[in-house]
Amino acid sequence: MTEPFDSAPSSRTSQDKPLLVEIIAYAPTAFYHCTHCEVAWRELGATNRIHEEQVESSLPEDLLQEYQVISDWVKEMFRIHCDQIVLKVIDAASLEGVYKSLKYKARRYPAVIVDGTSRFIGSQMLSAASDEIVRQLQSASFG
Repeated sequence: MTEPFDSAPSSRTSQDKPLLVEIIAYAPTAFYHCTHCEVAWRELGATNRIHEEQVESSLPEDLLQEYQVISDWVKEMFRIHCDQIVLKVIDAASLEGVYKSLKYKARRYPAVIVDGTSRFIGSQMLSAASDEIVRQLQSASFG
């Protein structure tokens, strides 16, 4: 469902500036050491198994499957639109996720916000969000 909402008109006026697409979703989380320690552990032969286990156990199976759908969609958007878009995935459980959810009035996830002007809710809405991305990119190239 696309839901227009009150916000300032888009400042995007040319093809030079990439289209911002924000995705608010529950995302798997893994905790790491500082960069130096991670490099040291890797050089000592330590595996990433701990991080892999954290990601695998950080969300229930249904949310992991939903995140995989989002991930596949993001890869497809990059394949099609390359550097014309900037995709930002925001964990709904993070402070930024709570802020963006309030700002865009997203009460269910995933929520896709295209250029701060169009919002799409639920994983079934990814195709509608794709259509909006194409529409906005085309209008920018002709505008």
